[in-house]
Amino acid sequence: MTQDNQESIKKVSGMYQEWFLDYASYVILERAIPSIYDGLKPVQRRILHSMRELEDGRYNKVANIVGNTMKYHPHGDMAISDAMVQIGQKELLIDMQGNWGNIYTGDRAAASRYIEARLTKFALEVVFNPKTTKWQPSYDGRNKEPIDLPIKFPLLLAQGVEGIAVGLSTKILPHNFIELIDASILHLKGKKFQIFPDFLTAGSVDVSDYNDGLRGGKVRIRAKIVQEDKTTLKITEIPFGTTTGSLIDSILKANDKGKIKIKKIEDNTAAEVEILIHLVPGSSTDKTIDALYAFTDCEISVSPNACVINKQTPEFLTVSEILIHNTNNTVDLLKSELEIELNELQEQWHFSSLERIFIENRIYHDIEEEETWEGVISAIDKGLKPHIAHLIRPVTEEDITRLTEIRIKRISKFDLDKAQQFIESLEEKIENVKHHLANLIEYAIEYFKALKAKYGKGKERKTEIRTFDTIDATKVAVANTRFYIDRTEGFIGTSLKKDEFLFECSDIDDIIVFKDDGSMIVTKADAKTFVGKGIMHVAVWHKNDKRTIYNLIYRDGKNGPAYQKRFAVTGITRDKEYDLTAGNKGSEVLYFTANPNGEAQVVSVILKSHQRIKKLKFDLDFADLAIKGRASKGNLVTKYPIKKVEFKEDGVSTLAPRQIWFDEDIKRLNADGLGVLLGSFKGEDKILTINKKGEAKLVSFDLSNRFDEELEVIEKWRPNKPISCVYFDAEKERYFVKRFLLEDTVSPQVFYNLEDAKSSIKVISTDYLPVIELIYPKVKGEEKEPEVISLEEFITVKGIKAQGNQLTTSKLKQINVLAPLPFEETEEEEIENEEDQQPTLFDEVEEKETNIEEGE
Repeated sequence: MTQDNQESIKKVSGMYQEWFLDYASYVILERAIPSIYDGLKPVQRRILHSMRELEDGRYNKVANIVGNTMKYHPHGDMAISDAMVQIGQKELLIDMQGNWGNIYTGDRAAASRYIEARLTKFALEVVFNPKTTKWQPSYDGRNKEPIDLPIKFPLLLAQGVEGIAVGLSTKILPHNFIELIDASILHLKGKKFQIFPDFLTAGSVDVSDYNDGLRGGKVRIRAKIVQEDKTTLKITEIPFGTTTGSLIDSILKANDKGKIKIKKIEDNTAAEVEILIHLVPGSSTDKTIDALYAFTDCEISVSPNACVINKQTPEFLTVSEILIHNTNNTVDLLKSELEIELNELQEQWHFSSLERIFIENRIYHDIEEEETWEGVISAIDKGLKPHIAHLIRPVTEEDITRLTEIRIKRISKFDLDKAQQFIESLEEKIENVKHHLANLIEYAIEYFKALKAKYGKGKERKTEIRTFDTIDATKVAVANTRFYIDRTEGFIGTSLKKDEFLFECSDIDDIIVFKDDGSMIVTKADAKTFVGKGIMHVAVWHKNDKRTIYNLIYRDGKNGPAYQKRFAVTGITRDKEYDLTAGNKGSEVLYFTANPNGEAQVVSVILKSHQRIKKLKFDLDFADLAIKGRASKGNLVTKYPIKKVEFKEDGVSTLAPRQIWFDEDIKRLNADGLGVLLGSFKGEDKILTINKKGEAKLVSFDLSNRFDEELEVIEKWRPNKPISCVYFDAEKERYFVKRFLLEDTVSPQVFYNLEDAKSSIKVISTDYLPVIELIYPKVKGEEKEPEVISLEEFITVKGIKAQGNQLTTSKLKQINVLAPLPFEETEEEEIENEEDQQPTLFDEVEEKETNIEEGE
């Protein structure tokens, strides 16, 4: 190698470092991350600028727009057309014609040569103003393109954006058009505001952890699932970021894994989403809905990450900070536009005044004797001087030159009165603009209000904001596997198919095992698990199960006394072995039962023969024993050796009726004291629900039940408590009252089904003695006194299908529901109401128990 060749060698590491930084900066600034000023990526900005260049009010072929955009964007046509379709599908800036794809199904748009586009009126008004736009040379230097478009609206938050660059990414969720304008107005008024995502695909969103769109936050988004009938569910809205195809794939995958059971699925989506899920006979619709949220894309979690380019630097902000920046930028742009308009008006006023002076004072005659151009300019300048003291700026040579260009025809037809009127109109406009500049914030507020009034129609919120319930996957998973036991060797699991079958369970269930040495363990359902010999009881275990009570009698040690105890297992550490006895070696379980609703048996204890014992047999009632923690030693049964313990008779549940609450935010039942207390429930007690459509249902108090969004009434059902309804029949133009009782059936009971859209339910009451007040309108200036009616006296209880009695023949202004009359309940109803207010036995026990470990 020669000396010259050695000197030409460069270090690759240095070159790589420089090139990588250049590339990373380019991707961040020029491709993936939007500008905070106009909310656009470079390709989007260039597409809109190109469309404005071609704008003539008619549709343009997208292929032509893409071709024109390539003057500014140094990338391929596919990248430009894809970006344009994405802008169009957000339904704000581009007026589309042709097949632009489907945001519900994920179908692609037709080729760019087949579809057309033009700018919307909103875009033309809000996005462009060449007078306030700052320009830069295009990539090849042949054209000029905007650095940022002067957008007078928080477009970035309205459209949302997603991009991946080198070393960072951005994900800003779309927000509601109207709510963004309202938030901007609140900011300008100095008030606080909150904004939350809104999606074109609708659905519902839980924004509890949104964290104002900052990194680390998240939102949960759900599809809208309704029950079509007893065996069919219908999805009518899908989560943001999914399509009907991806959603159906996730459902089929969950079905294949056995998490849910469905018969078939149909996709009838066209202009609106419609996915029908047909369930297998006997499936619970409520549990299936929960399972769809737990195991499929019917519920997804999205983590926002608001990264923007601010002054050529990536910056992480909250959506509130972005909106404040966009709003302040809009105020600055409005100020610039007003200042430009003021300058133009003043210039127009200045020349119109000069023109009037020039013609009115016949100064054009002064140039007749002049032979040179300098002389002409000087003569006009000299003629103007006595008349220009009121002008707002000095007269320049350029002004005089413009005066010389006035045609003789204009001078001959010049109307001084019209000229003066025009000048005065300019003065009014100037004062108006100055007023706006002096009151810039109020002007900006009116600007936003005008945008809302002009373009806000049809842009109401689509995604419902609500708090989601937390679904326990183990409770909604379908029993998709069979569970077995090998008692001889001490194994349990799903793969022991040659051994004893126990039950069906889900592969995500927890299994609880009790052994005859008084030990207990909870483990995951697995193919094969060794738990030890002496297995006494195996079952599926649910965390925080307060209703399953275990009754136990055990001998403490080889020859020790016997104890009895009742306990629940609500919290554990998985795969840890617990000792339920006093802990002495050689302890043995003499009697054990697991009771799903706290049942207490009566047992006979038979003692071994002993010279000191006269009575060798006695009965024990577990109902006399308090429920304590699993670690308690228990109560002494006897000090003498027990021969055996025999079951004598079943007992009833010792648990007080279960208190149930209804959480109005998530429309779910709970036993945790959240929401409104419905009452204490036991056995066959039911919950009454009535919706706005006039449909009553009786449902169980199972915590997995789901409830109608249009719920009007929910309470504990009392069979002898009548329901009162006042409704308006539009066909007969009359108000009717009916009172009825419901049958004890799970089928929906319809008490109102008038199809006329003008008919409606006015009052639904479940009070024993409801009272209403009728308010009448004025007739010929005379006012009729309000009328108070006791519905119990007005009409007797009739069948649910009865039309009812006519309430009044007069027109009504409104119907008020008054406090019901006092009602003396029967002894049985009083007892029920007392139970509704009393804590359960478990509530009392839990206050004393402090030794329960919380596991996974």
